Amino acid sequence: MSEAGLPRERPSPPSLAWGRGEAALRVTFDTNVLLSLFVFADSRFAPLRGEVEAGRWQALTSPACLAEYRRVLAYPLFALSDERQAAAYDAYRALVKVIDEVPAAPVALPKCRDKDDQKFLELARDGLANCLVTADKALLRLRRGQRLTQLFQILTPDEALARLPT
Repeated sequence: MSEAGLPRERPSPPSLAWGRGEAALRVTFDTNVLLSLFVFADSRFAPLRGEVEAGRWQALTSPACLAEYRRVLAYPLFALSDERQAAAYDAYRALVKVIDEVPAAPVALPKCRDKDDQKFLELARDGLANCLVTADKALLRLRRGQRLTQLFQILTPDEALARLPT
């Protein structure tokens, strides 16, 4: 339901109007893409973050996705100080819209081979995302057969970059 109590309607199908339209493109990023955007500042994917910061894209998250991002920031592999973890988390949190409402009758989704990635599909569906940007092979495999094209597109970061207006 919408804030006004009316049924939420999904645009059909997602047009991915990558131009400078009136409404921001609704985008879900997986955790690895978030690391590229908010931890590794020299990332070649920085223009994607720029779209969010400029308001042309509306980044979407859920409580489960935020929790995973916070947990991954603390991995010893990244050797991030507490301050650096907090800065990366806070920078993302300041830009993102949290989707915590599940539709009363959600559209069935295919099951991702990696059950930990299912939450990104659910977020894209529940947040009425235009696309899910990921480099995860399990999520990218779900593009086969066009099962999700009426809901949202799954793109690699490179594909998302290639669609930005020049």
